[in-house]
Amino acid sequence: MDGRLSEITDAPRQMLTHFDSQGRARMVDVTGKEETDREASAEGTINVSPDVLAAVKNGTAKKGDVLGTARLSGIMAAKRTSELIPLCHLLPLTSCGIEFTCSGDKDGEQPSIRAVCTVRNHGRTGVEMEALTGVSVALLTIYDMCKAIDKRMVIGDIHLIRKSGGKSGDFRFDPSEG
Repeated sequence: MDGRLSEITDAPRQMLTHFDSQGRARMVDVTGKEETDREASAEGTINVSPDVLAAVKNGTAKKGDVLGTARLSGIMAAKRTSELIPLCHLLPLTSCGIEFTCSGDKDGEQPSIRAVCTVRNHGRTGVEMEALTGVSVALLTIYDMCKAIDKRMVIGDIHLIRKSGGKSGDFRFDPSEG
């Protein structure tokens, strides 16, 4: 075994599913897992300036329809997650959608755009990474399309908000937990 895992004891190594018994990276074998309906949603936010928010809402950004383009790029990214994240399975997605919420119209409120990506499939492994990838690329697209207006945008708070299906069951993000 090379030195990368030399400090890990046998018990924790058994919990690392992306490593074989020699400590080499591998794709997890899901052949024996039951196919179930699976769904995951992830969200993230991009903080913007009032000028960026106005351009997005009014459709006046020079590069065109910001949210429409961000939606398409996020869906395309979710479909290609296995090409971007090592060891992710190539999954046949049955549904993928991205919704946006703009806020910050009130005085003193930080202008922002929240994106939520929801992905579904019927398979042997979950779609959490696809939802996280979709929301991340959608937010990056907003940045790209609006950077000529203001480069000080901040992308953050990207996280899984819920998932269902599979052996591990349901999950809901609760910000009060940890």
